[in-house]
Amino acid sequence: MKTVTLGRTDIKVNKNGFGALPIQRITDDESDHLLKKAYNQGVDFYDTARVYSNSEEKIARALGDVREKIIIASKTKAKTPAEFWEDLETSLSNLQTDYIDLYQFHTPSFCPMPDDGSGLYEAMQKAQSQGKIRYIGITNHRLSVAQEAVESSLYDTLQYPFSYLADQREMDLVNRCREKKVGFIAMKALAGGLIHHSAAAYAFISQFHHVLPIWGIQQEAELDEFIHYHENPPEMSVSFKNIIEQDKEELSGEFCRACGYCLPCPVAIDIPQCARMSLLLRRAPGFMTTTEEWKNKMLMIEDCIHCNQCKDRCPYGLDTPELLRKNLEDYQPYL
Repeated sequence: MKTVTLGRTDIKVNKNGFGALPIQRITDDESDHLLKKAYNQGVDFYDTARVYSNSEEKIARALGDVREKIIIASKTKAKTPAEFWEDLETSLSNLQTDYIDLYQFHTPSFCPMPDDGSGLYEAMQKAQSQGKIRYIGITNHRLSVAQEAVESSLYDTLQYPFSYLADQREMDLVNRCREKKVGFIAMKALAGGLIHHSAAAYAFISQFHHVLPIWGIQQEAELDEFIHYHENPPEMSVSFKNIIEQDKEELSGEFCRACGYCLPCPVAIDIPQCARMSLLLRRAPGFMTTTEEWKNKMLMIEDCIHCNQCKDRCPYGLDTPELLRKNLEDYQPYL
């Protein structure tokens, strides 16, 4: 069973992390079963967040009796110290614990630092000195913020999207984390569902010994897939390389990563999904993308008022209105 140590911390965990965002969509009994099964099969890193509705409570409900044997990471989207302390105390209560192993700033628009006027990093330091958190981390989709966090040496971990679709700048970021002894937590290792070859994705990530992937788990079949890799880890092969090259040719470049920074839309367009429809049509069964619900969602693109808020917010620099237009054009045969 492969393990990974997160940078300069003493956190050493199974190389399969459990992304607990999806369990907010299932029942308590279903999440109990998934979380307990994951733990019993060796998964010991669980990533959640204050904004994942009842995800924290579900982790406490299922794994409270083994709290000392697992690593819990949570996050705050606080913009002020008062919001920070409110989020932290709420998370501690929800998780039924007196400490969080890794507490992360959740996708801030800037990199919090001491004396920057926000008071956020100082709040993190105080919480750490009080023993309420063990390590300080940050998550982001903005490359510039991620790079600044790594170079600052203020953060024990960085959580950032990383898959075999990564470009050279993202590869450089991963390698820089190794050099700076910053733990790298890979979110969206399946590119938000666009990558369908989990074995190839796992084999790619396995090449980076300092990277911990967290897989968003909602169904038992998904969990079983990654548990299988504990004792049967896929290794990079010619066939996997061919799959990766084919996917990179099809998916790299101007595609939406579904990070959600573009939302809310003033006219309620489901931008993260509608902007990926062209790819979904090629990579998902037709019955999933041509329902009446999806037709109505895609038609809402015609209501776009071209305010460009989504374009201005996109951390990947996409021309989102144009991307939506192209996706609606591709979808026309199904309307």
